[in-house]
Amino acid sequence: MKANKMCAILGNEHEYSGLMPLTENRPLSTLYFDCKYRIMDFAISSAANANIRTVYIILNEGRVKSVFDHLGGGREWGLDSIGSYQYLSFYQDILRKKAEGKDYYGNIIDFLRKSKSAYTVFIGNKMLCNIDLRTVLNVHQSQDATMTAVFKRVPWEKIANDDQILDLSSDNRVTGHTKFGNVEKNQDLYNLSMSIFMVKTDWMIEALKEGESIGMPASIEEFLIEQLGRVDTYAYEYSGYLSNIYNMKSYYDANMDMLDPENFNSLLFSSQKVITRTKNEVATYFSKGSKVSASQLATGCIIDGKIDHSLISRCTTVEKDAEVVGSIVMANANIKQGASVRYAILDKCVTVEPGVRIEGTPENPVVIKKNEHVCADVIGGKTNENSVYGCRMRSVL
Repeated sequence: MKANKMCAILGNEHEYSGLMPLTENRPLSTLYFDCKYRIMDFAISSAANANIRTVYIILNEGRVKSVFDHLGGGREWGLDSIGSYQYLSFYQDILRKKAEGKDYYGNIIDFLRKSKSAYTVFIGNKMLCNIDLRTVLNVHQSQDATMTAVFKRVPWEKIANDDQILDLSSDNRVTGHTKFGNVEKNQDLYNLSMSIFMVKTDWMIEALKEGESIGMPASIEEFLIEQLGRVDTYAYEYSGYLSNIYNMKSYYDANMDMLDPENFNSLLFSSQKVITRTKNEVATYFSKGSKVSASQLATGCIIDGKIDHSLISRCTTVEKDAEVVGSIVMANANIKQGASVRYAILDKCVTVEPGVRIEGTPENPVVIKKNEHVCADVIGGKTNENSVYGCRMRSVL
């Protein structure tokens, strides 16, 4: 067992109703981010940058297609190399085994043993950051801690009710934790647990065995949270860019943050690269009549209209006299002549007919489902049946 070798467990149990309909058929972790990335890219890239090639991914049943489509064989992250080891498991299978009285941590324990890693890092699926896990490991080793929990000080409006707030001593030990929904909102900043934990692998194997015997939670994230304050735990403060994705507003704001060069450079151009699936496509075409300001666009687009403070994903068309303002447009959208999209989130393969208006606000962006064909005005999330284009939204088969 190499002294600095790490393996990783990536948890994907978190799902929030506030992200529907974007997460109707995909997990939170495969949502588009900044035109070409997926949220899961950041966790996997952090692992890859720390030379981690042994990864255990926990998924929810029924939400796996987009994960497989994006990851493929894991080539971009070095997970297809000799000596790499990937393991996929379903959270619901762990729950079933627990209900049946079986060894529900068995597969995870088996993975940890086969990894032959001295340390294990757990990374959740909703904290969008670019963290150097080698630095976390160095701090973990220097403190000789059983567990190290990563946190960031953030304002209350950036925290979900089910997030954990860490209690810290003067020497940065974790003395306890509280669910944010139970915390008094009387501080400017809170010690938000980022659901990233570094532990000694040997300890984790024994702790899982013991936890199984006393009925500890099936969720590995919840299991580790239960250990906070019970075992020798130190805190590592993350100082880079962080977005906590748990509802539509937080998802919208995280994307819009990337239009600020300081946030963009902090997240995507730090000392570590962010890796995503590569696609070979032609460059985006801008006609002479197009007007683009303070926006980001991926490859393969055709732009003949106006784009302002927006993020446009691959292979999108914006026709003449159409406008996109303050919006997130995912791949393969077709915004036709004279259409207006303002403060909205358009999922993949959305068509907006000529002259149609889609209009929300920065506080409450309108969300259009994947494959929708919009041929009537949608103002504040409601379709205007009296529109001159007088037809309902209908799904494209």
